Amino acid sequence: DNTYLREVDWYSRSGILHRNTHTRSLPELQPLLGSVHHYATWDDHDYGPNNSDRSFRQKADTREAFELFWGNPTYGIDGGPGITTMFQWADVDFFLLDNRTFRTPNRRSTGERTILGKQQLQWLIDALNASEAPFKMVVMGGQFLNPYNGYENYSGFPEEREQILRAISENDIYGVIFFDGDRHHSELSKLDRPGRYPIYDLTVSPFTAGPNPNAATEANYLRVENTFYGDRNFALLEVSGPRKDRVLKISLRDKTGAERWQQEIRAQALR
Repeated sequence: DNTYLREVDWYSRSGILHRNTHTRSLPELQPLLGSVHHYATWDDHDYGPNNSDRSFRQKADTREAFELFWGNPTYGIDGGPGITTMFQWADVDFFLLDNRTFRTPNRRSTGERTILGKQQLQWLIDALNASEAPFKMVVMGGQFLNPYNGYENYSGFPEEREQILRAISENDIYGVIFFDGDRHHSELSKLDRPGRYPIYDLTVSPFTAGPNPNAATEANYLRVENTFYGDRNFALLEVSGPRKDRVLKISLRDKTGAERWQQEIRAQALR
């Protein structure tokens, strides 16, 4: 959530633009905004109301605001709906997914249930297949691996999650790592797959919003030991090493910049 739209903003183009302007104008953010590149996706609160989905009336207005405030290379697949895109940073590919524009309402029990929608799902599989990057970072608003089905993560859409994991296996796509936020805590999850490389999911949040330390008791049996952190934080990612033996270093930092934990993942271990 890059900004939190309030109730008075949801159905007003001017309110949506005002909220984004207010957030972007915070003095504390200016050094960060003015010193490095920025790429973004969204989740429910900058797309619309809490837990919002494809039925949200003002999604064209929130996409307009997103385009105005975030300089992504493209917005949507072939200029279509949503904000899906990808970018490269050195030899690493980032795939930024839209988990709201095509999302089935959470309480709908009939018909096909989806987060990404058919077109975006096929684009993701195609783009991952085409990528030759040693690390392929799949970025989305909500958690991918966490098995605890208590919030808005992929546990509520197990068929689509399994479809993505199966496509990665059947197409021999190497180097895939998932990145997400939403949950107001940070953790690293790891799914071991017999005969295949493990899938990692790095969750990092919150940056400035209220933290949720109580999530430490959730039944996420995929959580890597000692990687839960329940206060404001951010992560630094560093990729180094020879071209054919790249290493990803994840450093989780607290609000003072002090390192809370570090993990290294070798590209050769994701093949």
